[in-house]
Amino acid sequence: MRSVTILGATGSVGTATLDLVEREPDRFRVEALTAHRNVAGLAAAARRTRAAVAVIGDESRLGELRNALMGSDVEAAGGADAIVEAAARGADWTMAAIVGLAGLRPTMAALARGKAVGLANKESLVSAGAIMTDAAARAGATLLPVDSEHNAVFQCYERDPARVSRIVLTASGGPFRDWPQERMRSVTPAQAVKHPNWSMGAKISIDSATMMNKGLELIEAFHLFPVGAERLDVLVHPQSVVHSMVEYVDGSVLAQLGSPDMRVPIAHTLAWPDRMATPCQKLDLARIGRLDFGAPDFVRFPALALARAALEAGGARPAVLNAANEAAVAAFLGGRIGFLDIADTVAAVLDRFDPAAPVNLEDVVAIDAAARIGAEEAMERVAA
Repeated sequence: MRSVTILGATGSVGTATLDLVEREPDRFRVEALTAHRNVAGLAAAARRTRAAVAVIGDESRLGELRNALMGSDVEAAGGADAIVEAAARGADWTMAAIVGLAGLRPTMAALARGKAVGLANKESLVSAGAIMTDAAARAGATLLPVDSEHNAVFQCYERDPARVSRIVLTASGGPFRDWPQERMRSVTPAQAVKHPNWSMGAKISIDSATMMNKGLELIEAFHLFPVGAERLDVLVHPQSVVHSMVEYVDGSVLAQLGSPDMRVPIAHTLAWPDRMATPCQKLDLARIGRLDFGAPDFVRFPALALARAALEAGGARPAVLNAANEAAVAAFLGGRIGFLDIADTVAAVLDRFDPAAPVNLEDVVAIDAAARIGAEEAMERVAA
């Protein structure tokens, strides 16, 4: 049996992973499950899967978790350090699905054990790319991309970058892909989280709406596939059927296609190097009828241009970009700033803050904290 830990078990990726794991109880054994505040969801999942340990990030809710697990054999723990300890328990396969930079330390702890890590936490790799990939290499860990785009590339990539002429990440364009920029000024959080194709959490849904998500994925791809930033590209593909493509020097283009269901890439990494059955709807190209592609609009969606520039500049720029974006998205969801203010906030922080490149986790955390302060200052100027 393959032992499994799920970091972020009650989010959209975590629950999709649980669905797959619970369908094959003779194949997978759950070691640890974690959540930030969702005690009821965490306890229910831990009971169903007979997890060895369940960890709630908000330590003030540990008593509530213990009560919910009373009478079971599941160990309860709480706090950020306990999540790191859960990640370090040495499961054969760990799903890293904690949203934002909060997932960095647990993901690093899992990588240090030298096992397989399914990476759904793009923000950590964006902010600490070389640090993470170096740690994985030192430990002999296998970093398996879970994002549908990077998983698609992983399935099509022949491992020799000299043969690759281009990697193309596809983007749905989000719910506002056809809107004029002025109309986007009045977008509400409720509108922005309604993705036309995918079911995702609030943060990633907003990132998709601004197209910052695709920018972060460009940076993530840079660290996962060593072809260089100049060979990474984006195409808008509204149907979300072709998840990404790899173009080779001979002119061949390999693409991975599938229904827009996160259980497909999750299953690929969960069973890797084998494959497993999923309950996902099979792709019916005759019913779909057509596949459309177009160039992204960097004027209406400036977040993508900001991310591309951060990737090309390197150093600490991606970490600053990610931190400012996380702060701005949270402010938008809280009703403090407008939709277009998200990219404006990120641009303002990048203009004012240019620290040295991080060399360790402490540097990444410090850069992140300083960039968030800069974002708050920028948003105060917007609200004034």
